[in-house]
Amino acid sequence: MKKLIALACTGFVFAVSAPAFASPQQDKMKGCNEEARQMGVKGDERKAFMKKCLSKDYELKHAAAMMAPAAKPVAPATPATPAMPATTQQDRMKACNAEAKGKALMGDARKMFMSECLKK
Repeated sequence: MKKLIALACTGFVFAVSAPAFASPQQDKMKGCNEEARQMGVKGDERKAFMKKCLSKDYELKHAAAMMAPAAKPVAPATPATPAMPATTQQDRMKACNAEAKGKALMGDARKMFMSECLKK
C-alpha cells in the first residue's frame, strides 16, 4: 500500500512540474502563434510569418514588451475600413452577402468577392 501511495505521489509531482520543463523552442512557438493570431494572418501568409518568426534572428514582440513592464500593449495593425468596422464573423457575413446581392454577383465572381470582403 505504501508503494502505491509513493508511486501515485511521484506521478503527481511529474505531472504538475511538466510545464516547467518546456523548451525554449516550445516557448517561442507559443509566442509566434500568439503574434500570428493577433496580426490576423492566415494561410500562406501565416506559414511565411511562422517560418520567419521561428528563425534564430527573430525577436518576439511580446517578449520585448514583457521585459519593459511600463510599456503599453500594442494593438494589432489592422486598417479600419468605414464600410466594414470590426465586427463578429456573422455580422461581416451578413454585410458581405447584402453587398454581393446588391451587386448581383453570382458564381465564381461572388465567391471571389465574398472571400475578399470577409478578409477585411
